[in-house]
Amino acid sequence: MGELMTAPLDIDQLQTFIAIVDSGSFTKAADRVYKTQSAVSMQMRRLEERIGKQLFIKDGRGNRLTAEGEKLLNYARRIIRLNNEAIAAFDDNRLEGTLRIGTPDDYADRYMPEIIGRFAKTHPNVELYIVCEPSVGLAERMNRGELDIALVTHNPRERMSDVVRTEPLCWVGSANHPIRDDAPVPLAVGRRDCQWRQLACSALDAVGREHQILFTSWSCTVVAAAVLAGMAVSVMPESALRTGMKVLSQADGFPALPPVQIGIMKRPGVSISLMNAITAHITACLDNITPAVVDDNLEPEVKNAYGRVQPRLKIANIVPSW
Repeated sequence: MGELMTAPLDIDQLQTFIAIVDSGSFTKAADRVYKTQSAVSMQMRRLEERIGKQLFIKDGRGNRLTAEGEKLLNYARRIIRLNNEAIAAFDDNRLEGTLRIGTPDDYADRYMPEIIGRFAKTHPNVELYIVCEPSVGLAERMNRGELDIALVTHNPRERMSDVVRTEPLCWVGSANHPIRDDAPVPLAVGRRDCQWRQLACSALDAVGREHQILFTSWSCTVVAAAVLAGMAVSVMPESALRTGMKVLSQADGFPALPPVQIGIMKRPGVSISLMNAITAHITACLDNITPAVVDDNLEPEVKNAYGRVQPRLKIANIVPSW
Protein backbone atom coordinates (compact mmCIF):
# COMPACT_ATOMS: atom_id res chain seq x y z
CA MET A 1 0.00 0.00 0.00
CA GLY A 2 2.84 2.41 0.83
CA GLU A 3 4.43 1.75 -2.56
CA LEU A 4 1.13 2.54 -4.28
CA MET A 5 0.68 5.84 -2.43
CA THR A 6 4.17 7.09 -3.35
CA ALA A 7 3.78 6.36 -7.08
CA PRO A 8 3.27 9.60 -9.05
CA LEU A 9 -0.14 10.59 -10.33
CA ASP A 10 -0.75 10.24 -14.07
CA ILE A 11 -0.89 13.66 -15.80
CA ASP A 12 -3.11 12.35 -18.59
CA GLN A 13 -5.63 10.99 -16.09
CA LEU A 14 -5.69 14.30 -14.24
CA GLN A 15 -6.30 16.21 -17.49
CA THR A 16 -9.22 13.92 -18.28
CA PHE A 17 -10.54 14.34 -14.73
CA ILE A 18 -10.50 18.13 -15.08
CA ALA A 19 -12.14 17.91 -18.52
CA ILE A 20 -15.03 15.90 -17.02
CA VAL A 21 -15.56 18.47 -14.29
CA ASP A 22 -15.31 21.46 -16.66
CA SER A 23 -17.52 19.99 -19.40
CA GLY A 24 -20.08 18.43 -17.05
CA SER A 25 -20.10 14.92 -18.49
CA PHE A 26 -17.93 11.97 -19.48
CA THR A 27 -19.25 12.21 -23.05
CA LYS A 28 -18.29 15.86 -23.56
CA ALA A 29 -14.94 15.29 -21.85
CA ALA A 30 -14.18 12.49 -24.30
CA ASP A 31 -14.47 14.99 -27.17
CA ARG A 32 -12.20 17.46 -25.37
CA VAL A 33 -9.40 14.99 -24.70
CA TYR A 34 -9.81 13.13 -28.02
CA LYS A 35 -10.64 9.78 -26.45
CA THR A 36 -13.56 7.40 -26.58
CA GLN A 37 -16.07 7.49 -23.73
CA SER A 38 -15.01 4.00 -22.66
CA ALA A 39 -11.35 5.14 -22.51
CA VAL A 40 -12.36 8.10 -20.33
CA SER A 41 -14.30 5.81 -17.98
CA MET A 42 -11.32 3.46 -17.77
CA GLN A 43 -8.99 6.35 -16.91
CA MET A 44 -11.28 7.45 -14.07
CA ARG A 45 -11.49 3.91 -12.68
CA ARG A 46 -7.69 3.74 -12.64
CA LEU A 47 -7.44 7.20 -11.03
CA GLU A 48 -9.90 6.12 -8.32
CA GLU A 49 -7.86 2.99 -7.75
CA ARG A 50 -4.71 5.07 -7.53
CA ILE A 51 -6.25 7.51 -5.02
CA GLY A 52 -8.13 4.80 -3.17
CA LYS A 53 -11.26 6.97 -3.07
CA GLN A 54 -14.45 7.33 -5.09
CA LEU A 55 -14.33 10.53 -7.17
CA PHE A 56 -17.80 10.56 -8.79
CA ILE A 57 -21.27 9.47 -7.74
CA LYS A 58 -24.37 9.08 -9.90
CA ASP A 59 -26.72 12.08 -9.88
CA GLY A 60 -29.73 11.30 -12.05
CA ARG A 61 -28.39 10.76 -15.57
CA GLY A 62 -25.13 12.50 -14.79
CA ASN A 63 -22.31 12.33 -12.30
CA ARG A 64 -21.15 14.72 -9.61
CA LEU A 65 -17.99 14.98 -7.58
CA THR A 66 -17.73 13.41 -4.16
CA ALA A 67 -16.08 15.33 -1.34
CA GLU A 68 -12.87 13.45 -2.15
CA GLY A 69 -13.28 14.38 -5.82
CA GLU A 70 -13.58 18.07 -4.87
CA LYS A 71 -10.41 17.71 -2.83
CA LEU A 72 -8.51 16.13 -5.72
CA LEU A 73 -9.74 18.78 -8.19
CA ASN A 74 -7.81 21.53 -6.43
CA TYR A 75 -4.60 19.50 -6.52
CA ALA A 76 -5.19 18.40 -10.12
CA ARG A 77 -5.48 21.97 -11.39
CA ARG A 78 -2.30 22.99 -9.55
CA ILE A 79 -0.39 19.98 -10.88
CA ILE A 80 -1.47 20.60 -14.49
CA ARG A 81 -0.68 24.31 -14.23
CA LEU A 82 2.79 23.62 -12.85
CA ASN A 83 3.35 20.94 -15.49
CA ASN A 84 2.47 23.42 -18.26
CA GLU A 85 4.74 26.09 -16.76
CA ALA A 86 7.62 23.61 -16.63
CA ILE A 87 7.15 22.69 -20.28
CA ALA A 88 6.91 26.35 -21.31
CA ALA A 89 10.11 27.17 -19.42
CA PHE A 90 12.07 24.91 -21.78
CA ASP A 91 10.21 25.88 -24.97
CA ASP A 92 12.75 27.54 -27.26
CA ASN A 93 9.90 28.87 -29.43
CA ARG A 94 8.21 30.73 -26.57
CA LEU A 95 7.94 34.45 -27.24
CA GLU A 96 8.80 36.85 -24.45
CA GLY A 97 9.97 40.41 -23.99
CA THR A 98 8.40 43.85 -24.45
CA LEU A 99 6.61 45.08 -27.54
CA ARG A 100 6.04 48.83 -27.90
CA ILE A 101 2.92 49.53 -29.95
CA GLY A 102 1.70 52.92 -31.18
CA THR A 103 -1.82 53.76 -32.30
CA PRO A 104 -4.07 56.82 -32.66
CA ASP A 105 -6.67 56.77 -29.91
CA ASP A 106 -9.56 56.23 -32.33
CA TYR A 107 -7.86 53.06 -33.59
CA ALA A 108 -7.07 52.07 -30.00
CA ASP A 109 -10.70 52.51 -29.03
CA ARG A 110 -12.03 50.46 -31.94
CA TYR A 111 -9.38 47.86 -32.75
CA MET A 112 -6.92 47.39 -29.90
CA PRO A 113 -9.10 45.60 -27.32
CA GLU A 114 -9.51 42.55 -29.56
CA ILE A 115 -5.92 42.67 -30.83
CA ILE A 116 -4.49 42.88 -27.31
CA GLY A 117 -6.88 40.31 -25.88
CA ARG A 118 -6.06 37.71 -28.53
CA PHE A 119 -2.32 38.35 -28.40
CA ALA A 120 -2.19 38.17 -24.59
CA LYS A 121 -3.84 34.75 -24.64
CA THR A 122 -1.40 33.26 -27.13
CA HIS A 123 1.73 35.07 -25.88
CA PRO A 124 1.27 35.69 -22.13
CA ASN A 125 4.99 36.32 -21.55
CA VAL A 126 5.13 39.35 -23.86
CA GLU A 127 4.59 42.70 -22.14
CA LEU A 128 2.71 45.21 -24.27
CA TYR A 129 3.47 48.94 -23.93
CA ILE A 130 0.83 51.03 -25.71
CA VAL A 131 1.31 54.64 -26.84
CA CYS A 132 -1.66 56.66 -28.12
CA GLU A 133 -0.83 59.60 -30.38
CA PRO A 134 -1.84 60.93 -33.82
CA SER A 135 -0.24 59.21 -36.81
CA VAL A 136 2.22 62.07 -37.34
CA GLY A 137 3.58 61.76 -33.81
CA LEU A 138 3.75 57.98 -34.07
CA ALA A 139 5.78 58.19 -37.28
CA GLU A 140 8.24 60.50 -35.53
CA ARG A 141 8.52 58.07 -32.61
CA MET A 142 9.12 55.22 -35.05
CA ASN A 143 11.93 57.21 -36.69
CA ARG A 144 13.51 57.77 -33.27
CA GLY A 145 13.31 54.06 -32.47
CA GLU A 146 10.87 54.61 -29.58
CA LEU A 147 8.25 52.19 -30.94
CA ASP A 148 8.44 48.71 -32.45
CA ILE A 149 5.21 48.80 -34.46
CA ALA A 150 2.53 51.40 -35.13
CA LEU A 151 -0.96 51.46 -36.60
CA VAL A 152 -1.28 54.68 -38.60
CA THR A 153 -3.43 56.33 -41.21
CA HIS A 154 -1.70 55.34 -44.45
CA ASN A 155 -0.28 58.41 -46.18
CA PRO A 156 2.52 57.53 -48.63
CA ARG A 157 3.36 61.21 -49.16
CA GLU A 158 4.46 61.54 -45.54
CA ARG A 159 5.35 58.05 -44.23
CA MET A 160 5.74 54.50 -45.46
CA SER A 161 3.40 51.84 -44.11
CA ASP A 162 1.92 48.52 -45.23
CA VAL A 163 -1.84 48.81 -45.84
CA VAL A 164 -3.86 46.30 -43.78
CA ARG A 165 -7.39 47.73 -44.07
CA THR A 166 -9.36 50.02 -46.37
CA GLU A 167 -12.80 51.38 -45.49
CA PRO A 168 -15.09 54.34 -46.26
CA LEU A 169 -14.51 57.72 -44.64
CA CYS A 170 -17.87 59.21 -43.67
CA TRP A 171 -19.36 62.56 -42.79
CA VAL A 172 -21.24 62.16 -39.51
CA GLY A 173 -23.66 64.27 -37.52
CA SER A 174 -26.11 63.67 -34.70
CA ALA A 175 -29.16 61.56 -35.53
CA ASN A 176 -31.21 63.69 -33.16
CA HIS A 177 -30.07 67.19 -34.15
CA PRO A 178 -30.55 68.57 -37.70
CA ILE A 179 -27.78 70.45 -39.50
CA ARG A 180 -28.72 74.02 -40.46
CA ASP A 181 -28.43 74.72 -44.16
CA ASP A 182 -28.22 78.50 -43.72
CA ALA A 183 -25.05 78.51 -41.58
CA PRO A 184 -21.43 77.39 -42.03
CA VAL A 185 -20.90 73.73 -41.25
CA PRO A 186 -19.57 73.44 -37.67
CA LEU A 187 -16.67 70.96 -37.62
CA ALA A 188 -15.11 68.86 -34.87
CA VAL A 189 -11.79 67.54 -36.16
CA GLY A 190 -8.22 66.66 -35.26
CA ARG A 191 -5.29 69.08 -35.16
CA ARG A 192 -3.92 70.90 -38.20
CA ASP A 193 -1.72 68.02 -39.32
CA CYS A 194 -4.62 65.52 -39.20
CA GLN A 195 -5.13 63.98 -42.65
CA TRP A 196 -8.89 63.60 -42.17
CA ARG A 197 -9.23 67.26 -41.16
CA GLN A 198 -7.42 68.30 -44.32
CA LEU A 199 -9.63 66.04 -46.47
CA ALA A 200 -12.80 67.40 -44.88
CA CYS A 201 -11.90 71.06 -45.35
CA SER A 202 -10.67 70.54 -48.92
CA ALA A 203 -13.84 68.65 -49.87
CA LEU A 204 -16.12 71.39 -48.51
CA ASP A 205 -14.02 74.08 -50.20
CA ALA A 206 -14.31 72.19 -53.52
CA VAL A 207 -18.11 72.35 -53.46
CA GLY A 208 -18.20 75.90 -52.12
CA ARG A 209 -19.78 75.04 -48.77
CA GLU A 210 -18.83 77.32 -45.90
CA HIS A 211 -17.48 75.68 -42.76
CA GLN A 212 -16.11 76.68 -39.39
CA ILE A 213 -13.88 74.59 -37.10
CA LEU A 214 -15.43 74.74 -33.62
CA PHE A 215 -13.66 71.85 -31.90
CA THR A 216 -10.09 70.64 -32.32
CA SER A 217 -8.86 67.60 -30.43
CA TRP A 218 -6.59 64.56 -30.74
CA SER A 219 -9.19 62.60 -28.78
CA CYS A 220 -11.82 60.69 -30.72
CA THR A 221 -13.94 60.65 -27.56
CA VAL A 222 -14.08 64.47 -27.50
CA VAL A 223 -14.86 64.66 -31.22
CA ALA A 224 -17.59 62.01 -30.90
CA ALA A 225 -19.12 63.83 -27.93
CA ALA A 226 -19.37 67.05 -29.93
CA VAL A 227 -21.07 65.18 -32.77
CA LEU A 228 -23.53 63.29 -30.56
CA ALA A 229 -24.48 66.51 -28.79
CA GLY A 230 -25.42 68.03 -32.15
CA MET A 231 -22.75 70.71 -31.83
CA ALA A 232 -20.65 69.73 -34.83
CA VAL A 233 -20.11 67.51 -37.86
CA SER A 234 -17.03 65.34 -38.24
CA VAL A 235 -15.43 62.72 -40.49
CA MET A 236 -14.79 59.18 -39.25
CA PRO A 237 -13.93 55.79 -40.75
CA GLU A 238 -16.99 53.60 -41.08
CA SER A 239 -15.96 51.16 -38.34
CA ALA A 240 -15.63 54.00 -35.80
CA LEU A 241 -19.22 55.24 -36.11
CA ARG A 242 -21.42 55.03 -33.04
CA THR A 243 -25.07 54.56 -32.26
CA GLY A 244 -26.69 58.01 -32.27
CA MET A 245 -24.72 59.24 -35.28
CA LYS A 246 -26.14 59.87 -38.72
CA VAL A 247 -24.14 59.36 -41.90
CA LEU A 248 -24.41 62.52 -44.04
CA SER A 249 -24.48 62.00 -47.79
CA GLN A 250 -24.36 64.11 -50.94
CA ALA A 251 -28.14 64.51 -50.58
CA ASP A 252 -27.38 66.40 -47.35
CA GLY A 253 -24.90 68.62 -49.18
CA PHE A 254 -21.74 66.78 -48.15
CA PRO A 255 -19.33 65.68 -50.91
CA ALA A 256 -18.02 62.11 -51.19
CA LEU A 257 -14.72 61.46 -49.44
CA PRO A 258 -11.92 59.10 -50.48
CA PRO A 259 -11.61 55.85 -48.49
CA VAL A 260 -9.27 55.71 -45.53
CA GLN A 261 -6.46 53.18 -45.32
CA ILE A 262 -4.91 51.82 -42.14
CA GLY A 263 -1.24 50.96 -42.36
CA ILE A 264 1.38 49.25 -40.20
CA MET A 265 4.84 50.68 -39.62
CA LYS A 266 7.53 48.30 -38.33
CA ARG A 267 10.88 49.00 -36.74
CA PRO A 268 13.79 47.07 -38.28
CA GLY A 269 15.67 44.91 -35.81
CA VAL A 270 12.67 43.66 -33.81
CA SER A 271 12.48 39.88 -33.33
CA ILE A 272 11.02 38.47 -36.54
CA SER A 273 8.96 35.91 -34.59
CA LEU A 274 7.56 38.59 -32.30
CA MET A 275 6.80 40.96 -35.20
CA ASN A 276 5.15 38.21 -37.26
CA ALA A 277 3.01 37.20 -34.27
CA ILE A 278 1.61 40.68 -33.52
CA THR A 279 1.18 41.50 -37.22
CA ALA A 280 -0.81 38.30 -37.74
CA HIS A 281 -3.10 39.20 -34.83
CA ILE A 282 -3.59 42.76 -36.09
CA THR A 283 -4.42 41.62 -39.61
CA ALA A 284 -6.81 38.92 -38.41
CA CYS A 285 -8.64 41.30 -36.07
CA LEU A 286 -9.02 44.01 -38.71
CA ASP A 287 -10.32 41.44 -41.20
CA ASN A 288 -12.92 40.30 -38.67
CA ILE A 289 -14.33 43.74 -37.80
CA THR A 290 -18.12 43.44 -38.09
CA PRO A 291 -21.00 45.88 -37.58
CA ALA A 292 -22.54 46.03 -34.13
CA VAL A 293 -26.28 46.29 -33.55
CA VAL A 294 -27.68 49.82 -33.95
CA ASP A 295 -30.71 51.08 -32.04
CA ASP A 296 -33.84 50.45 -34.13
CA ASN A 297 -35.50 53.55 -32.69
CA LEU A 298 -33.03 55.90 -34.37
CA GLU A 299 -33.53 57.48 -37.77
CA PRO A 300 -33.16 55.17 -40.82
CA GLU A 301 -29.89 56.77 -41.86
CA VAL A 302 -28.29 55.58 -38.63
CA LYS A 303 -28.68 51.97 -39.83
CA ASN A 304 -25.66 52.72 -42.02
CA ALA A 305 -23.52 53.42 -38.97
CA TYR A 306 -21.64 50.97 -36.81
CA GLY A 307 -22.07 50.88 -33.08
CA ARG A 308 -19.01 50.25 -30.97
CA VAL A 309 -18.19 47.60 -28.38
CA GLN A 310 -15.20 48.20 -26.13
CA PRO A 311 -14.06 45.17 -24.14
CA ARG A 312 -12.13 45.72 -20.96
CA LEU A 313 -8.39 45.29 -21.30
CA LYS A 314 -5.44 45.08 -19.02
CA ILE A 315 -2.11 46.05 -20.53
CA ALA A 316 1.25 47.25 -19.35
CA ASN A 317 0.88 50.96 -19.94
CA ILE A 318 -1.30 53.41 -21.85
CA VAL A 319 0.07 56.84 -22.64
CA PRO A 320 -2.82 59.29 -23.20
CA SER A 321 -2.90 61.38 -26.35
CA TRP A 322 -3.38 64.80 -24.74
